[in-house]
Amino acid sequence: MRRVEGPSRIAARAETINISTLNFQITGDGNGHDMDSSLMAQVFRRLLSHQTCSQLRFFSPLPRRLPPNAPGRRYYRSSNEDEQEDRSTSNWQQRTDIFPPDKLREYERYPMVTSDMLRSRRERPKRVKMLARDFIEDSLYNPHYGYFPKQVVIFSPGQAFDFNSMANEPEFHKQLGERYTAFEDALDAEVPNESRQLWHTPTELFRPYYGEAIARYLVTNYKLSNYPMHDLIIYELGAGNGTLMLNILDYIRDFEPDVYARTKFKVIEISSALASLQTSQLMRTASSRGHADHVEIINRSVFAWDIYVPVPCYFLALEVFDNFAHDSIRYDPFTEEPLQGIVLIDNSGDFWEFYSKHIDPVAARFLRVRQAACSRPFDHPLRGSRFLRRLKSRLPLAPNMTVPEYIPTRLMQLFNILTEYFPLHQLLTSDFNALPDAVKGYNAPVVQTRYQRRTVPVTTPYVQQGYFDILFPTNFSVIEDMYRAITGKLTKVMAHEDFLKRWAYVDDSVTKSGENPMLSWYKNSSVMIST
Repeated sequence: MRRVEGPSRIAARAETINISTLNFQITGDGNGHDMDSSLMAQVFRRLLSHQTCSQLRFFSPLPRRLPPNAPGRRYYRSSNEDEQEDRSTSNWQQRTDIFPPDKLREYERYPMVTSDMLRSRRERPKRVKMLARDFIEDSLYNPHYGYFPKQVVIFSPGQAFDFNSMANEPEFHKQLGERYTAFEDALDAEVPNESRQLWHTPTELFRPYYGEAIARYLVTNYKLSNYPMHDLIIYELGAGNGTLMLNILDYIRDFEPDVYARTKFKVIEISSALASLQTSQLMRTASSRGHADHVEIINRSVFAWDIYVPVPCYFLALEVFDNFAHDSIRYDPFTEEPLQGIVLIDNSGDFWEFYSKHIDPVAARFLRVRQAACSRPFDHPLRGSRFLRRLKSRLPLAPNMTVPEYIPTRLMQLFNILTEYFPLHQLLTSDFNALPDAVKGYNAPVVQTRYQRRTVPVTTPYVQQGYFDILFPTNFSVIEDMYRAITGKLTKVMAHEDFLKRWAYVDDSVTKSGENPMLSWYKNSSVMIST
């Protein structure tokens, strides 16, 4: 669980940096991997040299924390051509054609690939096309050049913060900034890296109190429903450094020894590097060595899961939905027919966005299930007056499709897997319900990278694979209804703060002024539980 807290939590002011002052010296990632130095330099040169990007805003050195008053980002296209800003010369969409005429031949000739087909590739693909969700999946999770396997470093603050001794929340901000700097200085002392992708999680910032709150929820519900007939089996999807796992097991061992004897903690981790880190973290300290017999690290993608689990279990998915791949859908404003986004990668490695009237089975099923399951209104390109929408579409230079809607097809696939292989599971998930400074569209992602310890946002998800974080908000009213329809389970959605007030010992994280960072941060997050 990680990264974007409440928008008001930014400490440092935004700075404007002219491109002439930037030094494009890109180094290794600190793990012996080739960082594609010249390629990364080219990415930033092109990002900053476009006619509308002569200046670019860089944000707080604390990544994944986005201010509500952040200045609008400049428009960025990954095209070799110098284009005008108006819609009539857009490089991805002409008003009268579904496909750009100058790339239609390549589109017809290049093969369609999927992220699974690219997993064995060590180089970023060219001369191919793929669905938007496959492009995002490949960008984030490809084992050889993906963002998570190769770029991400999770911040660890070292010793736990002593909130009770702090004067107020600004002092916590100050101490956090100092530890952030010291942490990255230590990494740079070993291997300097101007493009290190560093982010933090609430588990790390508020340990052990955050993990203890999760543990109390698990133990209480386990005792009410499954004790003593069944063991306490916990699956965690994406465990980061393994800190949450250790905090939960420490609490159960110390305060619920009878339950601890029957506890099994299983981590499902797609990243081999993080799986190794979790194993070493488990065995590193004397206090955690006692957990070895209770933990299993499973290095595989949950979407490749094929083991039936016939017993009750708890499934933790804390802030992982935001990095699940989404499909891009646009609609014809007159017929309201959906079109599905496809990304073309040409011979130069540039990206071109196409839309097809053929909807693949996964996206088509999502649209059907959402239509049948959702009883509450939600933001959508076709919501509102049909007359006004058609009128606007008839204006000169108006686009002939709506803005994109990003639909969480990967999340729907997770619900299918939980239903098929974990029929007796109970889900606990937390994620961001809104993200400021997102790209254009409905349910649109924030796309950003780090350079010289500053966060650099861009305005399209179709950027150099592996160097940019792509994170989506979660519409909990939609996914709650879809989860209920797919799994048949009862659910409850609550604010992140409300969950912690119920299950955490909030006095542990309160400052002398009465402010409580563990409650006031992550205001833009929600928690969903199922029974």
